[in-house]
Amino acid sequence: TLTSPAPFADETSCQCQAPHEKLTIAQARLGTPVDRPVRVYADGIFDLFHAGHARALMQAKTLFPNSYLLVGVCSDDLTHKFKGFTVMNETERYEALRHCRYVDEVIRDAPWTLTPEFLEKHKIDFVAHDDIPYSSAGSDDVYKHIKEAGMFVPTQRTEGISTSDIITRIVRDYDVYARRNLQRGYTAKELNVSFISEKKYRFQNQVDKMKEKVKNVEEKSKEFVYKVEEKSHDLIQKWEEKSREFIGNFLELFGPDGAWKQMFQERSGRMLQAFSPRQSPNSSPTRGRSPSRSPSPPWVINKTSPPSSPKAASASLSSTSEGDEDEK
Repeated sequence: TLTSPAPFADETSCQCQAPHEKLTIAQARLGTPVDRPVRVYADGIFDLFHAGHARALMQAKTLFPNSYLLVGVCSDDLTHKFKGFTVMNETERYEALRHCRYVDEVIRDAPWTLTPEFLEKHKIDFVAHDDIPYSSAGSDDVYKHIKEAGMFVPTQRTEGISTSDIITRIVRDYDVYARRNLQRGYTAKELNVSFISEKKYRFQNQVDKMKEKVKNVEEKSKEFVYKVEEKSHDLIQKWEEKSREFIGNFLELFGPDGAWKQMFQERSGRMLQAFSPRQSPNSSPTRGRSPSRSPSPPWVINKTSPPSSPKAASASLSSTSEGDEDEK
């Protein structure tokens, strides 16, 4: 388990004590004793340390079953002389390499061209780098003598990413990064921008803030409209359900065969019975003459039912006289 960064070569007390015997690539691939790891060297500038650098170091570390990876990093003076200005200074680049998991040791102020004395000092068996000829320092390929000595092992470059690509992106989008850093509190002097550019960037930042606010308002408005539409849909659905329920209840009560019609018919029948009761039969005791009651005298005329005509009156008198004769 890795718990600390890789040591610097000039600060470590652990020196390779094993005899530095000449190894071939075939021997190294077969494996070496535990106390004799294959010492592989990889060098570079490693500015803006990225995944392409890490993958190259991973390949160098895994070239052989038992290997010890030394990484040389060139200083600022040497890099600025032969390649150009860097974004990160040498201390930052050293520290970035120390914290890569594949690195066993970091060599500071590494030489631009590898000499036999340097290879012997660090007991380097093989040098790992991509196979593309690297022209620099007046040479068509600085690794030509390493290849001729049979000590060069190629690695593969990672397509789509490099330090130059990253710098190109920064230059292309310089205005965006300058505006962002002004907004974060950096001064125009720190960003090396003019007074007019600073005002322009700050104005653009204000415009972007206003656009963002408008965008947020639009999104909230859309969200509000969506919620209103959703609630309206729910209310309409509930209203339709209640309407169907109300219409069903209404038809059940007032429809052609509804409960209200049946109730009305029942009440109408009861009222008809109440207004026109059935006549009692002739044998009913109420129509017989009560024995305790004395007959009315012939001169008493029924006031409740006066005769409607003279004939009826004469018939009534004749019947009364006949009744009197029968009683006599």
